[in-house]
Amino acid sequence: MTSASPGSSRLIATVDALRTALVESTDLFRFTLGGAIDEETAVAAEADGVPREFLDFCRVLDGASCGPSVQLFGLEEAEEHQFYCGPVVDSPLELSPEKLFCVGLIGDTPVFLGRAGGGVLGIPDEHREWVDAERFERLAPGLEAYFLEWLATAEYARLASVGDELVEYDDWLKLLRRAGLAG
Repeated sequence: MTSASPGSSRLIATVDALRTALVESTDLFRFTLGGAIDEETAVAAEADGVPREFLDFCRVLDGASCGPSVQLFGLEEAEEHQFYCGPVVDSPLELSPEKLFCVGLIGDTPVFLGRAGGGVLGIPDEHREWVDAERFERLAPGLEAYFLEWLATAEYARLASVGDELVEYDDWLKLLRRAGLAG
């Protein structure tokens, strides 16, 4: 299904399994799987400063909306959300578009890709307002690992704060189960 790309065989197989399960799941509406960007788009975006790691991921999956509270941006949407990387008055976080690239949201909290090999960064759970956090928390060593270890497994329920009473109603978890990715 997915054409040749820089993504690992595990990422490609996972995305293919999700796409196949989605085609067979006409009852699931509250999320989407993006397509894949082409080489010309990737080259132009890299020239505009988009990190190669993000573009390599988008060559396999250009974004995923994993239910109401977790989103992994596609290229176009990511470009629209880079305001999260700018400095915020009185925030102890080192926010800088030169250091960070916003790749998604968990609730209202941005998820960043560290531009200097810093992996995928989030905010520790104990903070009500993300700008008040004193530090970033490393969620994964890279974007592919973040998707494969957090979003394409049952760990998504913990990340998205899906309570036990709602697990059976969460469409992304249903899709993961139908794709054979979560028990």
